[in-house]
Amino acid sequence: MVKKVVIVGAGPCGLLLAHYLLSRGDKYEIDIYERRSDPRIVSFSTSRTYPISLNERAMRALRKIEGLEEAVKSKSLEVTGTIFHQKNGKTRVTPRNKSLFTLDRTSLAIVLLENLNQKYDNKLNLNFNCQCTSVDFVAKTVTLKKVVEASVVEGKHEFTVDYDLLIGADGANSQIRENFFATKNFECQQKYVPNDYKSIFLPRPNENSSINLEQGKIHSWIINDSTLIVLLHQQDGSMSGVVLFLRKKNQIVNLSNTEEVLTFFQNNFPEVYQMMPREEAEAFLTRPVSRILTIRCNRYHQSDNVLLMGDAAHAVSSSIGQGCNAALEDVVLFNNLLDEYSDNIGEVVEQFTVRRKEDAHALVELGDNAFPSTIVLFIEFVLRESIAKTLHKLFPHRFSPSISELIFETVVPYSEILNSYKGWISKVKKSNAKLSTNL
Repeated sequence: MVKKVVIVGAGPCGLLLAHYLLSRGDKYEIDIYERRSDPRIVSFSTSRTYPISLNERAMRALRKIEGLEEAVKSKSLEVTGTIFHQKNGKTRVTPRNKSLFTLDRTSLAIVLLENLNQKYDNKLNLNFNCQCTSVDFVAKTVTLKKVVEASVVEGKHEFTVDYDLLIGADGANSQIRENFFATKNFECQQKYVPNDYKSIFLPRPNENSSINLEQGKIHSWIINDSTLIVLLHQQDGSMSGVVLFLRKKNQIVNLSNTEEVLTFFQNNFPEVYQMMPREEAEAFLTRPVSRILTIRCNRYHQSDNVLLMGDAAHAVSSSIGQGCNAALEDVVLFNNLLDEYSDNIGEVVEQFTVRRKEDAHALVELGDNAFPSTIVLFIEFVLRESIAKTLHKLFPHRFSPSISELIFETVVPYSEILNSYKGWISKVKKSNAKLSTNL
């Protein structure tokens, strides 16, 4: 009997899950509902996308579907290390043993969408501009509404669909997860990290520019008030990234006009300033501040036919670049459980919680505390990284890889990484707690 799967959320996690389910033959009929517009036909504002880096966790997940890894790589840039820039112009390079592949989130979604349509156009029901409003776990129905102009009367565009399996892949502010709170014994810790961020987009430098930030590297800067910039190259030669800053007691929140934005970057991040046109300074000023919500749940399933995945289950700080990687890894685990339990959905969704919760909680802990927020600890972190990499290279059986190597370059479970670096995590956690108290 064909099972009807409703996936709420057409981000990378939901789209890759559709690939996996449809590749299992004629067992599943897939409906996908996404509150945003189809990214293939709508020109998104650059403030609504952001760069992501895919490591071996994500590439392994893509690799299992024929052609996906190659398609994603064709839209990505290969990254072989990180360059830490200092205000005096000096740099420190941290090479990587394994490459990362960087692209913006919208581009990744488009690749997954295009490949889905090419392979399964007649087996897939894609619905954009549809927002979930409620779920009836007893009747096994989900209610959605068409997202239309504000002038249209509320409630006139609601509709209900039934499901055999409902997947909440609808992000950190998941509406599916919100409905779990009406059920028994569901617990979920939702917490904003101390750092907010704004996206930043820089055009390709002109040929006469003295600034030449090496391609194939992640570029990072930090100043005394803990403002951090991370920039990645894009295929067209432009750069995009984020400016992370403490929610309070920070220069960013006080910038009130374009000249102040330009002066801020000139004084604190001169290389970035030289690449920033006035148009981007204006856009940066008006671009909304984004907050990062972390999620830690005691379970990811409800009954025997509803499951949370990706950010809906375990949203994580962007500091370790693992949100998308972990979400795609969820899909691999789910597919492996389908194999193990012969597509018995009830067993699979329950076992997903059992198998994933420890690593998902560790992921959130690593995101909160693996990388420091203060410049003093940041300097210590860079030194620790260098020493750990050297010792591991000389004595691989006696010394573990550095924490960044384990996170970015391996598929070692997050719980094992957390256990290996308990001391460092505890130190950063205490520093972050003190920082939060002072804000």
